[in-house]
Amino acid sequence: MQFISSSLVSDVELIKVPPKLIALGDSGVFGWGDSEGGGWVERLKRHWMPRPQAPVIYNLGVRGDGLERLAVRLPQEFSVRGELRRQQPQGLLIGIGLNDSARVGRVDGRYQLEPEGFFYGLGRLLGQAKDLAPLFVLGLTPVNEAAMPIAGCLWYSNGDLAKYNRLLEEACLNLQVPFLSLWPEAIATGDWQRQLCADGIHCNSEGHRWIFERVSAWPELLTWANLPPEGSCLLEAGRAVSGVQEISNEFGTFLQT
Repeated sequence: MQFISSSLVSDVELIKVPPKLIALGDSGVFGWGDSEGGGWVERLKRHWMPRPQAPVIYNLGVRGDGLERLAVRLPQEFSVRGELRRQQPQGLLIGIGLNDSARVGRVDGRYQLEPEGFFYGLGRLLGQAKDLAPLFVLGLTPVNEAAMPIAGCLWYSNGDLAKYNRLLEEACLNLQVPFLSLWPEAIATGDWQRQLCADGIHCNSEGHRWIFERVSAWPELLTWANLPPEGSCLLEAGRAVSGVQEISNEFGTFLQT
């Protein structure tokens, strides 16, 4: 069994562990389509990585995921990302809804998940997630309807996506969860299709960069991360930085064998 000397304990007491942010969702969170930067989550991770006290980001996006599949895997994904013994992540960021809005078989076919079921399930998911850690939710972005159908059987439309985006926003408002709306600005650009892959639904590198720029400047997220608006390090000598954990006791237990 190994023990830590009193002098080492004194040094360990100064060690701070950055909080963990878990990004959960579909292929947009995964980063599909961004061959340059790996997706907006990867870009955010690289942007924060040089900052010692900035959050550590885990990208847990899964291609094709919808609300129901995400709800199933949330508890396990969260429980094993604490890094240290008896620790859990300190934040959750969710991006979901695109695949739920798709219509199956024809342009006016059934939804993958009906709006009523989506809203009900979303309320339950967000409530569950909010009980685990501070929660942040990302809104949806438009598609290129001319590229439909996807895989010969799935139709995505901007009318449906706008509806599901409103449901996301309403559910977040009901539960007082920070929501980053991308839809109005994306529509206002007038040339959003330029930021999409040829399949018409996934953002390309330019689209992921556009999302990253807005997520990295998200006031609520930066406040949680204890980073100033410009995203630089917050260094205050002699004071523990909010949102960063002391691990002296945990570190001592961790080294015992």
